[in-house]
Amino acid sequence: MSSGRDIVAILLVSLVALLLPSIDAGLAAPARKVAKARPRPSPAPAKCEMPKFRIVVDVGHTPDSYGALSARNDPEFGFNFRLARLITAKLKSEGFAATRLLVTDGKARPSLFKRVGSANGSRADLFLSIHHDSVPDKLLETWEFDGAKSYFSDRFSGHSLFVSQQNSHFATSLVLARMIGRQLKEQGLHYASQYTLPLMGRYRRQLLDKDFGVYRYDGLVVLSRTSSAAVLLEAGSIINRDEEMAMNAPERHETIAAAVASAIGEFCARR
Repeated sequence: MSSGRDIVAILLVSLVALLLPSIDAGLAAPARKVAKARPRPSPAPAKCEMPKFRIVVDVGHTPDSYGALSARNDPEFGFNFRLARLITAKLKSEGFAATRLLVTDGKARPSLFKRVGSANGSRADLFLSIHHDSVPDKLLETWEFDGAKSYFSDRFSGHSLFVSQQNSHFATSLVLARMIGRQLKEQGLHYASQYTLPLMGRYRRQLLDKDFGVYRYDGLVVLSRTSSAAVLLEAGSIINRDEEMAMNAPERHETIAAAVASAIGEFCARR
């Protein structure tokens, strides 16, 4: 014969058995709600339609704020303009009909925000800024050219590519920069390696790709503030006397323009 204590235990077990289905159901309902609330995967990037793909080719600096002086006292802006215009024409001939050349006026810093505003206002899909390189002042040497005191540095040469991690499309920018670097390398051109050296001081940069010369430069307004993927190309060193002459040659212009167009074509095909 069961004791009173046994009867209470049996009743408790029975009660728990009766309540378990409702407890499970009560816990399952919030779980289902949580599962339904999970965000869906982001859609794949829209395919690149070449005629509609909006590329802005930015001429670095302005006539008023012309950038560096070459070893033969020519302003960087002229080098930038000639190459950027050729790259724009090459891209259009390859089918990127919506490519446009961006030339900005005014002083240095205001012009940076002006060109970013122009690119963002036109809803650019890609921003490419064209520049030519120099070195920190402490690395300059003096010589005389055409009767005038001039400055040069033959120690370093080569192109370089920059992207900003503050850009909302940093990963895409890095992919494109690598593609451009690879195309330039395949044309027999080398990148400037000095940006990793302590002697560069405040111009020292993190090397993101040691094969193709892509550096991180978060402080550049035209890279960090643009709402599209953005890459800055330093096409070569105009403070190096030999490379300055090469950068003035139509053959070098054609080589760089063709490499950039091929890279952007590949970039578009992969989207």
